[in-house]
Amino acid sequence: MVVAALVLLQAGAGAPAPAHAGFDAATFDPIVQSGIRAGAYPGAVLVVGRADTILFLNGYGRFTWSPRSAAVDPDSTLFDLASLTKIVATTSALMVLVERGAVRLDVPVRTYLPEFQAAGTEGLTVRHLLTHTSGLRATLPLYREADAAAALRRVFAESPIYRPGTRVLYSDVNAILLGEIVRRAAREPLDRFAAREIFAPLGLTHTLYRPPVALRRRIAPTGEWHGHAVAGEVNDRNAARLGGVAGHAGLFASAPDVARFAQWILHEGALPDGRHVVRSETVRLFTTKAADFGHGTEARALGWQAVPTGETVSSAGTEFGPRSFGHTGWTGTSLWIDPDRGLFVVLLTNRAFAPRARRSFTVLKEVRGRVADAAAQASDAR
Repeated sequence: MVVAALVLLQAGAGAPAPAHAGFDAATFDPIVQSGIRAGAYPGAVLVVGRADTILFLNGYGRFTWSPRSAAVDPDSTLFDLASLTKIVATTSALMVLVERGAVRLDVPVRTYLPEFQAAGTEGLTVRHLLTHTSGLRATLPLYREADAAAALRRVFAESPIYRPGTRVLYSDVNAILLGEIVRRAAREPLDRFAAREIFAPLGLTHTLYRPPVALRRRIAPTGEWHGHAVAGEVNDRNAARLGGVAGHAGLFASAPDVARFAQWILHEGALPDGRHVVRSETVRLFTTKAADFGHGTEARALGWQAVPTGETVSSAGTEFGPRSFGHTGWTGTSLWIDPDRGLFVVLLTNRAFAPRARRSFTVLKEVRGRVADAAAQASDAR
């Protein structure tokens, strides 16, 4: 394991920052290492920080369970972000388009996607998709379709299984539709629009869809094929069928890049020089709780998960404040932000790679929650 120098991500690399009491290896290493010992994931990177400061950054374990495998590098290892794609790419692209008036939240989805004409969809809005209150089912076996065009036709033919606006049902279908709305409204593919309008301004130089072969040696694998680790191919089969670029999955990134993204959100859309990619009001609109039906269900903001998370074991822990928001990914990724503390936690793992734990996702949730709680307690002790 290598402990990276603490740096101000927004100001660029410089001299190591002074140690931050409580935000140290003694606090966080045993928690993250417990997930490796339990067999939930072979490798991980943890970043804890504030809007202008990285308080802790460390890499753990290896790319695979083999002791001969490459060690995870906290600065350069890339991870398949899975559903973090929904917030880093899709939701952020929609913030830009909503602010420019190219997309409106409360108009029917078919305004942008005329093919979306199935029964029950006439009143289904962009806001319903973002809050996961559309009533559309959680997923579809798009990987069985012949090509991306056929997969999208299958999505467009879907009807809600619940009346829109009556409950939260987390759904990849929502995000796939949102990605297509971005493509239509921006008049270019989601990956190009996000790269130009979000990734480049934020300096996310290690965040991309469809990474080239040359980068694969730096990517934590998420699968195996005939005994060989597979890295750089999107783990989500539906995203793969959609060409590797989709609203719900497909993005790869390093942990410092996800941290820089979190800092941008904490700065409410502002860059280090004071320029805004989107207005503060837009960031607040998207990150404020917008759907909460109570009774132990999960709450949602626009694109983001809110608290309560509706989980028996919450990935946000028990200490993060009531205005906190974040997201998780199936491959083992997560980002949680507590705006009241001005604190974020990024934990990227490759849990999808041959987990040895019987309930690897539950183990990972416990690790996420313990890390969030430890970060909140260290923040409160200052």
